Amino acid sequence: MVDARKLAAGGIALVVGLAVAGLFVWMTPRAAARETRAACDGLRSEVSNPAFGAIPATAPDFTAQGHDGKPVKLSDYRGKVVLLNFWASWCNVCRAEKPSLSAMTGDLAQDDFVVVTLASDHGWDAVKKTLPNGSPFQVLLDPPADLGRPGPLDDDNLGAIAQAWGIKAVPESFLIDKNGVVRMYMINKRDWDTSVAETCLQALVDE
Repeated sequence: MVDARKLAAGGIALVVGLAVAGLFVWMTPRAAARETRAACDGLRSEVSNPAFGAIPATAPDFTAQGHDGKPVKLSDYRGKVVLLNFWASWCNVCRAEKPSLSAMTGDLAQDDFVVVTLASDHGWDAVKKTLPNGSPFQVLLDPPADLGRPGPLDDDNLGAIAQAWGIKAVPESFLIDKNGVVRMYMINKRDWDTSVAETCLQALVDE
């Protein structure tokens, strides 16, 4: 006959094993969620934007010119996660940010993620001098609204779209989800190729 005590011990071991397995399954997504939240917190998003208020908010659509002269709309990317980066060739901080932005774009290259940048420049010559070897991300031209106003590198030098989006100084970036909702708004440069940044961006792509 089978020893009743062995049966009981086996039953207890089975229950304990199932409980541990269940706890692991229960904890794993929560641990991943905490990691993602910590990663996104590391990008230091603002809670509001001067143009459209509290974040999250619906991303205003715009049309800008690509290097081939064709118009591009932000809404053309609906269904993709968009990292929208405002910059300018005359901005030293923007130029310093571009290598990490390029590296991240290559690391996260996939069908449902795109990096779109808008340059507050009067023409393509200055943009091409800043990016002489091209770029892995989409570059659009966002000329200043008033070409006739001389002045320091302030709002007068920012593109019309940048001003409509509440940009006060470049670089600034927005993370937009697949439904066209601004989920994060970041002032100043970021190190985009860090594991923290890529974890946050990938999490939004995976939603």
